Amino acid sequence: MRLNTYFANIQRDLRLFLVLLAVICLYRLYFMGWMSSFMGADVTAGDLLQANWTGLRLSLKSAGAVTLVSFLFVTLPGLIRPEWSFARLRLAIGTIGSFLLAVLFQARFPYYQEFHMTYGLQVLQGWHDDRQALFMTMVQEYGLPWRLLIAIGLTVICWYILKKILARQTIPVPMFATAVRKGVFILTLVLATAFFAVFCRFGGGVNYATGINWENAGTTKDDFLNECILDDFQAMYRAQASEKKMKAGNISGVHRENIRMYAQQIAGHTDLQSSDLTPYLTRTAPGAKIAKPKHIFIILGETWAQWPLLDKYADLHAMDGLKSLIREDNCYYTPSFMPNGDFTSAAITGVITGLSEVNIRVNYQPRSFKEVYPTSIAPQFQKLGYQVDFWYGGTPVWDNIGKLAVAQGFDHFYGYPDFHAEKTNTWGTKDENLFNALAETLADEPPTVHVIMTTSNHPPYNIDVTAEGFDLEGTKAKVRELIPDETDPDQLALELGHYWYMDKVVTSFVRDTMQKYPDSVFVITGDHAVRSNPGPHPTMFEFQSVPFVLCGQGITKTILPQNAVGGHTGIAPTLIELIALQGFTYESIAAPVGKVPVAFNRSYWLSSRVMGKVDSQDTELLPGIDTADENAERAELDRVLPAMRTLSWWLIEKGASLDAAE
Repeated sequence: MRLNTYFANIQRDLRLFLVLLAVICLYRLYFMGWMSSFMGADVTAGDLLQANWTGLRLSLKSAGAVTLVSFLFVTLPGLIRPEWSFARLRLAIGTIGSFLLAVLFQARFPYYQEFHMTYGLQVLQGWHDDRQALFMTMVQEYGLPWRLLIAIGLTVICWYILKKILARQTIPVPMFATAVRKGVFILTLVLATAFFAVFCRFGGGVNYATGINWENAGTTKDDFLNECILDDFQAMYRAQASEKKMKAGNISGVHRENIRMYAQQIAGHTDLQSSDLTPYLTRTAPGAKIAKPKHIFIILGETWAQWPLLDKYADLHAMDGLKSLIREDNCYYTPSFMPNGDFTSAAITGVITGLSEVNIRVNYQPRSFKEVYPTSIAPQFQKLGYQVDFWYGGTPVWDNIGKLAVAQGFDHFYGYPDFHAEKTNTWGTKDENLFNALAETLADEPPTVHVIMTTSNHPPYNIDVTAEGFDLEGTKAKVRELIPDETDPDQLALELGHYWYMDKVVTSFVRDTMQKYPDSVFVITGDHAVRSNPGPHPTMFEFQSVPFVLCGQGITKTILPQNAVGGHTGIAPTLIELIALQGFTYESIAAPVGKVPVAFNRSYWLSSRVMGKVDSQDTELLPGIDTADENAERAELDRVLPAMRTLSWWLIEKGASLDAAE
């Protein structure tokens, strides 16, 4: 009886496996078709077949994982108590698996449109985000209710199919003339089950060398197809595995064993020997280039991507305000600038702490609230006589940012509840209210450094931009003209309207403040670029880069080198070396903007001529550049990135002491 029960159960497990595998493959095909505008123009039928074949092999893992649950909790218990029926449990397991697949399948569409990938570390970042605000954004901007209804409908269909298929008669155990034949059959059955489990576990192989896993699944030349190869379960597993590796320091460029060598590299000489990292990070200012300003403003614009500055998008008029500032004599601009990451908190934590993003959430590390990192910017500016404040259009509790800023030495942190602004969307108040509140405090303030994070250029895009003066209808037509492959031109136009609103508010604040307080200096950049892209095939530069604009008292067009390279963690060193007297010392891993050959974040890097991907050899020339030695530029990245990442990781995980390196 046990053999009969086991043989019948593994047949039903196999049916469950095949149904789930078919569902995953159908979802993949549908996604490829619906989102085909993201596919490269040079994709061939062979590429499509390759992607689906590789995806089928990889998805053996996903379908097998759900089937394993059925095997463990239905088939194996049936061996112990064959008289018990677990049919409903198997159906429930399959239904739950199909529901998860359906939900992730529906969520994949807006996720890919925003991040150009099938689930990554942003998922885990979102878990630590303002969940209520994130939920409301999903409802208002990404269609959570109707997508959930579709997922439920798909689940019902899968449940019905599973119920019918699982209820069908199974093949009975053959009749055996001898006990030996029966024994051979049982042994074959056990070995076949084991082989099937191994075959699925390794993605159509018997080991990592012969199978497919998420790390080697990108077998086509097209980025979109390579992401399609990963089904949603595998993409979520990639996110979890990546975070685990990075938490352990297993991130590209982090080499803990070389901490002293990299510390000496940052210090610029090899004769320094210390058991503390701080001396290696100490820099000496060469002497002030401008008079010490009373107020310094570091403005991080939400999703302030650089691509609207390009000439080919000039007719969209999304960045006219910043362009007008750049034309002024007291303004410097470089396009060779990178954000610290591709989400807001990575930018904020980079500016606050001076640490490169190594995919460890600094804003949730116990060390961040027990001690001030030697590279944190607040103590550096306080040594120069400044009060250091943070202004945010959201709430202080969002992503622990308010708590982090105060713990890292900021004198004050102001969220919209603190300055009694109206809440205008799920994330906080609109930019106009933020800057008006800040402006009202300036007359009575001592010399102050203000770090400012805007919120309006973010889903849900609910500002009436037409009432604010934006030509929404005209922009819709221009998007269709300038970006003909854009899949949703009306939505992009609406996003550009919010971009334009942010640009208008910020530039108005800069002009008004410079008129009232001419002894001010402003840095204007973006927290990240990823979200609003010019069509489904943005260049690396369009997808990732943000502007760097420096303006105010004493600033000239030549105060920094032309097309100076830098990133978020270089902002504070740049300002310090502009205003500090000769001999002033400060701590920083990053060099000032213009004194480093490359800048980078988690996935991308750039120089003054080339941009590329950190973990591949893919590169492209920057706009306006005709030729470059891409190998030489990449060699600079390979020299700079490991030192900055390793030291950043060490400070977060180990602190300033180097004793653990002994």
